[in-house]
Amino acid sequence: MTDNSPLIRELQGVFGSDVITHQETKDSIPTVSISPDKLKDILRYLKKDIDNPYEMLYDLTAIDERSRVRTRDPKIIRPNNDFTMVYHLMSFGRNEDIRLKVPLKGEYPSIESIVDIWPAANWYEREVWDMFGIGFKGHPLLRRILMPDYWKGHPLRKDHVARATDMEPFDLPDETEMLRQEELKFRPEEWGLKKNLRDTDVMFLNLGPQHPGTHGLLRVILELDGEEIVESMLDIGYHHRGAEKMGERQSWHTYIPYTDRIDYLGGVMNNLAYVLSVEKLAGIEVPDKAKVIRIMLSELFRIASHLVWYGTFAQDVGALSPVFYMFTDRERIFDIISAICGGRMHPNWFRIGGVAQDLPRGWFTLIRDFLDYMPARIAEYDRIVMGNQIFKARTQGIGCYSKEEALEWGITGPGLRACGLQWDMRKKRPYGGYDQFDFEIPTAVNGDCYDRGVVRIEEMRQSLRIVRQCLDNMPDGPYKALHPLATPPLKERTMHDIETLIDHFLGVSWGPVIPPGEASVGIEATKGINSYYLISDGSTMPYRVRIRAPSFPHLQMVPLMCRGLMIPDLMAILGSIDFVLADVDR
Repeated sequence: MTDNSPLIRELQGVFGSDVITHQETKDSIPTVSISPDKLKDILRYLKKDIDNPYEMLYDLTAIDERSRVRTRDPKIIRPNNDFTMVYHLMSFGRNEDIRLKVPLKGEYPSIESIVDIWPAANWYEREVWDMFGIGFKGHPLLRRILMPDYWKGHPLRKDHVARATDMEPFDLPDETEMLRQEELKFRPEEWGLKKNLRDTDVMFLNLGPQHPGTHGLLRVILELDGEEIVESMLDIGYHHRGAEKMGERQSWHTYIPYTDRIDYLGGVMNNLAYVLSVEKLAGIEVPDKAKVIRIMLSELFRIASHLVWYGTFAQDVGALSPVFYMFTDRERIFDIISAICGGRMHPNWFRIGGVAQDLPRGWFTLIRDFLDYMPARIAEYDRIVMGNQIFKARTQGIGCYSKEEALEWGITGPGLRACGLQWDMRKKRPYGGYDQFDFEIPTAVNGDCYDRGVVRIEEMRQSLRIVRQCLDNMPDGPYKALHPLATPPLKERTMHDIETLIDHFLGVSWGPVIPPGEASVGIEATKGINSYYLISDGSTMPYRVRIRAPSFPHLQMVPLMCRGLMIPDLMAILGSIDFVLADVDR
């Protein structure tokens, strides 16, 4: 993308070339630096006034620039500002993204909130305040979202400690414990709730943080008028482990196992989003066989993840038997994953440049037997779950949202396709070899709990279709690129002379030195679009790792979906979303 691109020329024509400055990136996403005082004007223009507007705020994050190393590449200049705000927008009509950067100076800078433009910005801005200490003027409730209120400092600032060994030993004296318990009490005014002016009594109810319907540690504070939900507030962060901070202190390849634990039901699909972004930065072309192996394993994990969603969704609304059948079928997938990768839920098997090893003997039989077995099982589940009249009564017309609302709130994946928008990254922006496969994009029209189920179930059938094509058309060739930055290097290239031995040792221990630049590659993960926004300053570790996880915006929309409904409806809504708290909190 150059300064001559029509989009950048249009923006410069409307707002001036002194306001819009183009920046080169490795991912070819149009990236511009803009003046802070023009931010909201430019965002409104991109959302409402431009042809084929950018409907979705895909991501919003920040960068602490204060430790950035100057590079020798004249195209990549170290910013002279202290922080950078990053706004990533998506246009479905254009099938194009744009990345806007706003430079900020000062120890604790602030910028205008954009919640009035995109409601999805609410949680993202709270996250930036929590992690970086950047304020947002006009935000309705600027408080910590991932860290506890008593936390000192902002973890993603470069001057914040990265290891527990750099901190004082943990101590919890009795008086501190009592103080913490007091802080846990719910005070409506701290959540922006005004005093109730109606004649009826309002009750506040804690749902969670330990509740089977929350699928992990999630606290939902409900404001109830009788049994009707007036308002709901979500308290997240109980699973926060600092995955982005850890990525900025690990080498490029030793961080791969950490990605497995984000959407911990998605397995290697977590690896895929990360390694694709690294390969984009490094200019690595992956061999065809490695691409097909990656796709085959990713689609198997899509089925495994959807089986967990399917069974627990049915369980959330009272059907207890299906979850046992579906977990049994999930074990069949794990038997295949274990035979190929050596691991089950967290196989840690994708590598920069390919995969860890070639397919073992017998893989063909395992895959073929599963493909012959699974279609009849899915049909049986349709009969006992989706065809059940009680299940339909609990899910049809519940938790509805329109396509326009989905785009406003950053909904992607099956949740967006359930509103009728036929959008799938594997089709619209094929990555990793998906352009060579034949499959359909399932959609629905009502955007309710039931239709979100319809889409995911058909996705399992389409995944089986993709896996069968992998089985029938597995190419020959290497399972890993011979590129010098592919990591770790192939073992057979080790013992030729001392130089190759040293190169192998450094490649395994220190990892590759990725050229300076930035890149982000989005994939159609199990729960929606997932991407890793990576910045390299030319060292063995990323300078910035940003994980855009789909569960985060999806969960933010829960209050809108359940307002005016009953508590049992909330259980159906939470089950239909298919979120993972580690994917929310990272």
